[in-house]
Amino acid sequence: MSTKKFLTGGIVGAIVFFLLGYLVYGVLLADFMKTNAGSATGVEREMSQMIWWSLILGNLCIGFLLSYVLQRANASSASEAAGISAVVGLLMSSGHDFIMYATSNIANLTGVIADIAAFTVMSAISGAVIALVAAPKKRMAAAQ
Repeated sequence: MSTKKFLTGGIVGAIVFFLLGYLVYGVLLADFMKTNAGSATGVEREMSQMIWWSLILGNLCIGFLLSYVLQRANASSASEAAGISAVVGLLMSSGHDFIMYATSNIANLTGVIADIAAFTVMSAISGAVIALVAAPKKRMAAAQ
């Protein structure tokens, strides 16, 4: 595994996830997710109360996870990486969201399903971008 490609992919993946997270959760689904919140109150932070280091660290972890999986899978094209990343995102978010649904009142089932779908799409897009910047160049050229 190439350390340089892993690091590059992880950082790029984190940036893409961060930007998509703002677009998807902060803009496109903001009202929808509020409407489909559970009975718990006061759980969402206002923008001024965000803990930025934690948000950045979380995005870096997701970016490096996808970069690692894609390198281990030897993904050779953006479409292959998108498919692999979508499965990883689907399984990861399904596991997390269904456990949270079972143990907390943060979201109703509609909100859980929407979050799983959003995270899966974000993972696919991030994986494709990671492949574009970190996939083996010889194999990427042959795959196109």
